[in-house]
Amino acid sequence: MSRPTFQIDNSDGPRVTRAWVLHPDIKTDNDRRAPEPALAEAVALAEALPELEVVGAEVVPLRTVHAGMLFGKGKIEELEQRMKAAEVELVLVDGPVTPVQQRNLEKAWGVKLLDRTGLILEIFSDRAATREGVLQVEMAALNYQRTRLVRAWTHLERQRGGLGFVGGPGETQIEADRRAIDDQLVRLRRQLEKVVKTRALHRAARAKVPFPIVALVGYTNAGKSTLFNRLTGAEVMAKDMLFATLDPTMRSLVLPDGPEIILSDTVGFISDLPTELVASFRATLEEVLAADIICHVRDVSHAETEEQAQNVRDILASLGVPKETRSFEVWNKLDLLPEDRADAMRARAARNDDLLAISAITGEGLEALQETIAEALQGAVREAVLTLGFSDGKKRAWLFAQDVVEGERQTEDGFEITVRWSARQEAEFQQN
Repeated sequence: MSRPTFQIDNSDGPRVTRAWVLHPDIKTDNDRRAPEPALAEAVALAEALPELEVVGAEVVPLRTVHAGMLFGKGKIEELEQRMKAAEVELVLVDGPVTPVQQRNLEKAWGVKLLDRTGLILEIFSDRAATREGVLQVEMAALNYQRTRLVRAWTHLERQRGGLGFVGGPGETQIEADRRAIDDQLVRLRRQLEKVVKTRALHRAARAKVPFPIVALVGYTNAGKSTLFNRLTGAEVMAKDMLFATLDPTMRSLVLPDGPEIILSDTVGFISDLPTELVASFRATLEEVLAADIICHVRDVSHAETEEQAQNVRDILASLGVPKETRSFEVWNKLDLLPEDRADAMRARAARNDDLLAISAITGEGLEALQETIAEALQGAVREAVLTLGFSDGKKRAWLFAQDVVEGERQTEDGFEITVRWSARQEAEFQQN
């Protein structure tokens, strides 16, 4: 027996497309998530697009996946009746859907259909504000479309906005022209390479100023941007919405009784993040790889906070974050917890040097967070003695440009230089 449908109240104004969200709960999937929180997250993803009105959502229990249709014949007919009654125009399936399944379901229900990857790509396209972000989303979308039946190509002419999956022209499906897609990918890669070179120049310019980098990472909607704004006084978009911010933002911050740092707010992660996006956004996420300290911001009020944290750890591991990079878990949103649970979180954090319990909204714990970062940066700086030959003028000049030289003594063979530097600066020196 199927689970009951629940209706969602959207009273903040009319939207363009009426959408229905389905979460297939596949019993044979060893990595299956708890269905109710997974459905709630899928609904939140859909509501992150202002042109969608979610008129209903439900979990669909499945013993096994039907190769050609995903769902069984009876379930398809049952869903069709409910969707017609609700005048649904778009179905969002929270999971992977093959091109054949997509085509067959669209034909059976007479609606458009998007799977989880397509929806996330649509959101990223809607959020991308920089040239780099737009190029990365376009590349990810083209790689996704390469093996699919896609709609009209009008979205390729857009500079911003959605990808054309939701609403707009393209009611007729056409088979993707792989050669055209490959040509477009080549053009986009060339454009992105230019943007990445510019980002690399900016990163190199920052490296000449010895400010440590502290990166905020975490699951989407964990409160990173709210924390970033609270600490730096910036006005980065911060809403109770998945992927409210996409492009990375960096600001300088002088820690109380500590050094000046560069604080970086990065894109939020999410479970089952499309591999196309991970690959395309690697240049953006390289800011995390260059960080001296990583603060993993967690929403401890969320029912699946542990699962979310593991997703973030898995993505960081896949990016190749250096093992020596110091990291902290920042347990955010204490203000949303019952007092007894909040007290338990505070007590646990107090016993662990790598945990901090805070509320970015009320400001609780932010002073301790900044003190901990300052202490970690002091500990991360160590003294070393280097021996350079007279021919190593470039390396010697780099050390002075970094302002890490404590003392220098000329010898018969060159220079003996005493430096105080971070692990990041040492690694950069070795690459010179």
